[in-house]
Amino acid sequence: GLDFDVVPSLFPENLDKSTFRQPSGYVSETSKGKALEVYQRLKVATHLPLMGIQSVRLCIGTTTALKCNDESRPADLVIGLDTIVVIDDRILEKPGSPEMALVMLKSLRGRVHSVYTAVTFVYPHEGGSTVRGFVEETQVEFANISDQVLQAYVDTGEPLDKAGGYGYQGLASFFIQKITGDYWNVVGLPTCRLFQELETLCESNEI
Repeated sequence: GLDFDVVPSLFPENLDKSTFRQPSGYVSETSKGKALEVYQRLKVATHLPLMGIQSVRLCIGTTTALKCNDESRPADLVIGLDTIVVIDDRILEKPGSPEMALVMLKSLRGRVHSVYTAVTFVYPHEGGSTVRGFVEETQVEFANISDQVLQAYVDTGEPLDKAGGYGYQGLASFFIQKITGDYWNVVGLPTCRLFQELETLCESNEI
């Protein structure tokens, strides 16, 4: 199996959204920044194991990463992830306050919005490193939830650390009446696409 543990990513998430023509570009660059920060800081080895992947470091959400348990053994792969919610061309990340969470949720109710998760792979290759990635989109339709119910949801505290102010895997599942795309992408890790991309990298002997 793969050895891993959780470790913080120090990448500052302060990219200027106005410099990106598409939300996918913004989320992709943030994911890339997380992966490269972890890769460089942990000094991943510049050689590949003979028998494939042995250890993985994975940057999930906004500030965490997975790494091998054995600190003396470098990881062979870093995977960076970032998720955003987009409606009316506005990028919604973590609300930061209950008031902002309520504003976000009111903008989503009764409408369809998009959730983008960007995945970045960084791994040692031919004496250097390679960066590859993809962006997955899922469309989510909210029911027309009342102000009272939205306020009660905000009062639970669940929205504060979630992109767009809600967690599909939590209480917000009561609000979502339809999705088009991968459920796990909304949660923050598009597992099917991730597996397919990793399989391609292994079959091509990239990792």
